[in-house]
Amino acid sequence: MTQELERPHETAARGGVGESPVRKEDRRLLTGAGRFVADVALPGMRDVAFLRSPHAHATIGAIDVSPALAGHGVLAAFDGRRADFRDVELVALSGLPGFVPTPVPPLAHDKVRYAGEPVAAVVAHSRALAEDAIEAIAVDYEVLPANVRAGEPADAAVHADAPDNVLLEREFVAGDVEAALARADVVVERRLTTNRHAGNPMECRAGIALFEAGSRRLTFYSGTQIPHLVRNKLAELLGLPEGDIRVVAPDVGGGFGVKAVLYAEDVALCLMAIALPDTPVRWIEDRAEHLLAAAHARDHRYVLRAGLAADGELLALDADITVNVGAYSLYPWTAGIEPLMAGGLLSGPYRLEHYRCATRGVATNTAPVGPYRGVARPATVFAMEAVLDEAGRRLSMAPEAIRSRNLLTRDDVPYQLPTRVVDQSGNYPACLDKAIEMFDVESFRAEQARRRVYEEPPIGMGIAVYNELTGLGRRSPAGPRMAFRTGHDACTVRVDPDGKLTVLSGVVGQGQGLETTIAQVVASAVGVDYDDVRVRVGDTDANPWGIGAFSSRQAVIGGGAAHNAAVAVREQILALAAAMTERDADALRIVSGVIVDEEGDEVVTLSRVARVAYLETHRLPDGFEPGLEATKYYDPFLGAFAAGAQIGAVEVDVATGALKILRWVCVEDPGNVINPQIVDGQVAGAIAQGIGGALYEHLVYDDDGNLSTGTLLDYLMPTAAEMPELLLGHASLPADNPLGVRGVGEGGTLGPNAVLAGAVADAIGVAIDRLPITPERVWKAARCSR
Repeated sequence: MTQELERPHETAARGGVGESPVRKEDRRLLTGAGRFVADVALPGMRDVAFLRSPHAHATIGAIDVSPALAGHGVLAAFDGRRADFRDVELVALSGLPGFVPTPVPPLAHDKVRYAGEPVAAVVAHSRALAEDAIEAIAVDYEVLPANVRAGEPADAAVHADAPDNVLLEREFVAGDVEAALARADVVVERRLTTNRHAGNPMECRAGIALFEAGSRRLTFYSGTQIPHLVRNKLAELLGLPEGDIRVVAPDVGGGFGVKAVLYAEDVALCLMAIALPDTPVRWIEDRAEHLLAAAHARDHRYVLRAGLAADGELLALDADITVNVGAYSLYPWTAGIEPLMAGGLLSGPYRLEHYRCATRGVATNTAPVGPYRGVARPATVFAMEAVLDEAGRRLSMAPEAIRSRNLLTRDDVPYQLPTRVVDQSGNYPACLDKAIEMFDVESFRAEQARRRVYEEPPIGMGIAVYNELTGLGRRSPAGPRMAFRTGHDACTVRVDPDGKLTVLSGVVGQGQGLETTIAQVVASAVGVDYDDVRVRVGDTDANPWGIGAFSSRQAVIGGGAAHNAAVAVREQILALAAAMTERDADALRIVSGVIVDEEGDEVVTLSRVARVAYLETHRLPDGFEPGLEATKYYDPFLGAFAAGAQIGAVEVDVATGALKILRWVCVEDPGNVINPQIVDGQVAGAIAQGIGGALYEHLVYDDDGNLSTGTLLDYLMPTAAEMPELLLGHASLPADNPLGVRGVGEGGTLGPNAVLAGAVADAIGVAIDRLPITPERVWKAARCSR
């Protein structure tokens, strides 16, 4: 049942926490006034096109870019054998024992490792002219055997340092798995395969680099989710002081994790700018490039054994996970991001004592794998729920019953998962119970039985319950053991001389309304109206250090920093107002920008206090310095687990294999809700993305490593017509952080694989072991069921 939300502070502010005011971003975005990288116009700007390898695996012999220089409007041409390029390598490091680093060159110079890897680049007066010119570049390739599927025997190593192509492996062990399996009443075995995805944000990758010769200062406009991390690594690679690099993330048209990477193209663009001082160089990725060369994800294989008691108790889980991580470790996440997260969180929200999981990341001659909304968890939830569905069928237990038997409860937390991750939520039964109620499971089963009697098209129901670790702090063990921690963010809150507030936040927007939610947090904490707060994000010159946008962290960590800074400013305001009016600060509060006493009577306006703090400093009481401003950091140390449950129903056309989604319910625990409309929008968008991955999206390579689904004609994505009406609910339990919030950006993606696979199996009686769930696969499964 939904809990009453606890307000983290007592203020009065129009448009504050818990409301859904008009988003601050909407006016500019809806009227075409948004400023994306492609909208940035700098004097003398030139465009870049990359020549990309047509081969998945080949050594590079001679390369000659000089013919490109004869092209009309061409300014320069570059290859990876130039000294300034060859000496730069982008390396993602991990502290995991046995991890094999894979240096990424800005432009490949000795060897190409996937079709689409950049080999050369041309700078010209327009993108069209640059594309014409790259066709003149001559490259001699000696083609090598390509390794496309992880786990198959390798004819040639992708990297010499990993002759077996295994870049990392780890084993998680807890308890005695073999003994627990031996005493189990039922042992379930499943082999599952998930499909490879692309992120496909509306705005593809983009960058503009300008190196000013006089100041030796580099400015990089990038549609990135991690501007401060990009600045930090560029300084190291280019040998420039970090303060002489400015990274600007203007409006970002979606990211989903794909833009939380520093790519070879980004580094190459900055190297070209240094080689062409005072000339801005721009690269705007097209959709074909995005599908070919931006980070991929979700290419997993699972071999599972699970033992259960007769009453449905999960006793043991033995898992072997192989993840196709592509050709390189992407910076900063490494090739460990998916296999380690998969092994670390496979057991999900279920009690489990005996666990063994061997997980590995295997290099192949395909595009590198990186972060993507839900990192690994859509696959692990699919695997875990498939095991429980099969066990339920063999034990004659309803799917909701076998899940309820094993779910962590609030009495169990804090609960240490078998991988030593600590779950503090325990709100899973509440989410499942509410989802069952909203879905009306009993009436669905009655209709299902009626259809079977009258031989009407079969329908089925699928369930997924999941946990999502949001807002990871510095002590969270779930991650690829990078050389730095991602646990904190910073925020500066400043009262301007007119009494309005300016917020400089370390968070990064990518379309999710962060300017709005941060403004609401600050407005509520200080006691001013939402319209009186301005939020600035995405500029490393202006904003305090922020780690970036990923892992559903911004409301938890960025919001926590904003709240802490706002509280500090509120205390400054009240202290100064009390001294100015000779009152006790504890007896004052701020309501819509007015300082009032305990009876609610006006004492002084915030604008008056601000004028004294900035313009009439001769009136400052003793002991007060000019200004009203505070910068605060926040690190949650562990993070905030978010609970969720989804139930969906499908109708199967057994003659064609086509699916029709009939009903979809999702209940999540967002903790305290900052903005209800944004929360529900994030959940709905994530579910849509998850449904797309479950039914349609698949990056397919042929045996030679050529991408067969290289355009949106072949790589299918869902439209609004394919989306069901979503019934969303909350079972809110405030989290242990300043705002009591939990992240909601990724949870919705976790359920659809499992829900749809479970629903199809429930409808036709045949388990689904491979994604995506295409009509062909459903048709074949339906034939087997007859």
